[in-house]
Amino acid sequence: MSIVVKDLVKSYGSNKVVHAISFSLEQGEFVGLLGPSGCGKTTTLRCIAGLEDANGGTISIEGEVVSDPANGIMRPAHSRNVGMVFQSYAIWPHMTVAQNVGFPLTIRKMGKKEVAERVDWALGIVGMQELAARLPSQLSGGQQQRVALARAVVGQPRVLLFDEPLSNLDAKLRDATRAEIRRLQRQLNIAAIYVTHDQAEALSMSDRVIVMDRGHIMQEGPPKDLYRRPANRFVADFVGVASFVEVMPTDDSLAWRTPDGTTIRVAEPAPATSAGGAMQLMVRPEAALLSPASAAPAGDGRNVLPGRIVEASYLGSHTEYVVEMGGSRVRIHSGDDLEHESDVIVSFAPTDAQLIPISRD
Repeated sequence: MSIVVKDLVKSYGSNKVVHAISFSLEQGEFVGLLGPSGCGKTTTLRCIAGLEDANGGTISIEGEVVSDPANGIMRPAHSRNVGMVFQSYAIWPHMTVAQNVGFPLTIRKMGKKEVAERVDWALGIVGMQELAARLPSQLSGGQQQRVALARAVVGQPRVLLFDEPLSNLDAKLRDATRAEIRRLQRQLNIAAIYVTHDQAEALSMSDRVIVMDRGHIMQEGPPKDLYRRPANRFVADFVGVASFVEVMPTDDSLAWRTPDGTTIRVAEPAPATSAGGAMQLMVRPEAALLSPASAAPAGDGRNVLPGRIVEASYLGSHTEYVVEMGGSRVRIHSGDDLEHESDVIVSFAPTDAQLIPISRD
């Protein structure tokens, strides 16, 4: 394993922000740490990097224990050989591109010839060799971020750590830089942890996503698993767009009833671990079909419910409709033009109706 985090605890005084979390990464794996602000994801990353001292648990990098407070082990950041890209580019304005990239090697007292060779290699990886003599003020935001990437890899680190590195870029540049980061990480074949609150970034870039909330891991797994089979309401709501319908059980484990008495069929019964707990039905906006009330779809095993459009937002590739249905409001994406406040039919397959445990705390 490239990184092993076991029972990591981090507190600031009496405030515990990371609660004994554990996870690991294999060589070449790209893992996203996803969660809202204050969930502990950046603190976890900084503990791995050595920028924060953990209060408990252990952190190992390529088999070497770098943090174990109980046994007095706390390797400083500069000796962990990790590459880190921050939210701010942290580029020295008075240094050229080459000097910025080579700075981590210079402070290690590496020879000038080797520094030059390593800098040329790193700039080549990010396609910046021809800009080596420029100052940061002569670069675009995307180019500055590529300088930060080159600086992170110039020391040939054991792992790469990213702390929301794209938040300062515009939408189109973010998409291009996502692909650049993923290409670079695959080319180097090293483990990477990518901290973000943007679910699109996490889903599109990661081999595996770890969802955090209030210092706890809520769920981890491949992006498709988290999106299609969320473990709880928090994950369902945070990973992608979702709508939730209040439902009550019936004598049939595959049939649930809405507050207005409508029956909705599901493909799988409620998880055994949630027996007796409150449930909601999750429907993703792209899974449901909308049609005018006068053109109800034929019975093909799908759930069919009457509804009424109460909001509509045109988003270019589709319109997002908010529909009152089964006593709840759901969001549905459709390419059809439907009238505001018109009566409609909502249909979706039982396989697209996911039962989600909820907490009444």
